[in-house]
Amino acid sequence: MHDESAIIRILQDKLGNDGFVPEDVEMCSINGGTMVTCADTMVQSTDIPPKMRLADAARKSMVACVSDFAAKGVRPRYGVISVNLPEAISPQKVASIGTGLKRACDEYGISILGGDTNCGMEIVFSVCLFGSASRIVGRGGANTGDLIFVTGPFGYAPAGLRMFLGKDAGRQAFERRAKKAFARPEPRLDFGVESGMYFSSSMDSSDGLAVTLNEMSRQSKRRFVIDNVPSIGDVQEYAESIGISPDMLVFHGGEEYEFVFTAPQDNLEAIMDSAALHRTPVIQIGHVMSGDGVFVKRSNKMTLLVDSGWDPFR
Repeated sequence: MHDESAIIRILQDKLGNDGFVPEDVEMCSINGGTMVTCADTMVQSTDIPPKMRLADAARKSMVACVSDFAAKGVRPRYGVISVNLPEAISPQKVASIGTGLKRACDEYGISILGGDTNCGMEIVFSVCLFGSASRIVGRGGANTGDLIFVTGPFGYAPAGLRMFLGKDAGRQAFERRAKKAFARPEPRLDFGVESGMYFSSSMDSSDGLAVTLNEMSRQSKRRFVIDNVPSIGDVQEYAESIGISPDMLVFHGGEEYEFVFTAPQDNLEAIMDSAALHRTPVIQIGHVMSGDGVFVKRSNKMTLLVDSGWDPFR
């Protein structure tokens, strides 16, 4: 079985895109303008736990693309949606799907132009959003001396997924927050659009914080050092209560629609002012050095951060 990156390489090779460099969104020029677009697919068997409400799943299928736009500093304006549904699905469930899609449109100011419907064995949402911009914030622009930030604490969403799957339970307040983080994520779109000018690089973190940091490090050809792990005590307590390392949730869990970005020290004040204005919990987690790889620094000990996270083929 291939992993996702290997499959992408095979397909890009067949398409003749030998120099393809992955981004959260793609850009192209049309009639003198620049269009920004991205697509995402949500599949019932791999992405939607049985206890998750269909309205939340439908909304989240759009949120996944919104999060990519947020990381690039671009606002999506339009979209097309393809929906695959089982033949026996009830009108009530279809209405619930429509409610979730409409909720996302209203929250993020997106107009749906159309799409497609089909019949199959399971529910599948395929979403493609569009916007315009003269530039995007790439994954590979980090410079030596830059600071590394995330737009929120990590660990809640993967904990919420475990709870939806019936694997573990947590204290009531923690379980409520974790399930909400998984089922109803809130991308930091306004902050990303307003603050992107201050970033040197940025990337959506939904495949896992470790995956994101390693990809940004590779594309930037710089070493990332993490000396402030972005987690809160209740995540650590929950991880210890179920016998796993908190790092498994914080770095390797995925499903968190935050983003990671780097910026020069000189931009720190402007970034934090924007974060306060948009009520975005920006956390400084490290710095960029010359070299390669991603390392976590604890008590003056440097540990290599393994590049692993969410992969639908594993």
